[in-house]
Amino acid sequence: MIKINSTRQFARLTACLALSIALVSCATNDPNRRAKTGAGIGAVLGAVVGKQAGGDDKVLIGAAIGALAGAAVGNYQDKQQAALEAALETELAQQQIDVERLDDNVLLVRLSNEASFDFDSAFVKAAFRPTLNKIATQTSNYDKTVLHIVGYTDSVGTDDYNYGLSSDRAVSVANYLQRGGVIQDRLRTEGRGETEPRAPNTTAANRAINRRVEIYIKPIIQGEEQQAFEQPVRRR
Repeated sequence: MIKINSTRQFARLTACLALSIALVSCATNDPNRRAKTGAGIGAVLGAVVGKQAGGDDKVLIGAAIGALAGAAVGNYQDKQQAALEAALETELAQQQIDVERLDDNVLLVRLSNEASFDFDSAFVKAAFRPTLNKIATQTSNYDKTVLHIVGYTDSVGTDDYNYGLSSDRAVSVANYLQRGGVIQDRLRTEGRGETEPRAPNTTAANRAINRRVEIYIKPIIQGEEQQAFEQPVRRR
């Protein structure tokens, strides 16, 4: 039996186990390799993280997924942004999606609510699912990141209802990305209701702008792993 005496040892063990699973999966020609690898890593993380308390679990998950050296972050996110924009060229042209680079090397993918959800519904529109498949593919290829999915509504309706709807929409997007190959431990969801509007809720056009889902793609940086799991700050 292996005796583990510190969080650092937990992190090393978790990373080694996850890497072993990944290598075994990569050695096969199984078409479901990515999903099985993600499931294996998730199982390892569940077993190890379940023994941890406080913020240590985020460091452990970051170690298992993989982290970037600080100097490599900018180039990594440059490549990921270019890959996303190339894959989403049609959606960008139709203003269904916006991809923005934030100052702290975080990528923000903003989904138009009109394109992605029917009115008062948390079910992703069938026509928008191929778009989420593209996002899932690219973010799976660039997997040293954490995806924060944040839902928003306009000001119509009660606060409680809007928080619930925005949260449900964020979860729907996260679930679809997970089915597309993004491992669960990289996904965080949050509903912010009618807070943080991008425009005053005084016209129908402005309310449409405020109804949105945003995906913040935060890099996991060596020595700063926990920061990747912290909630994204407000962006206009």
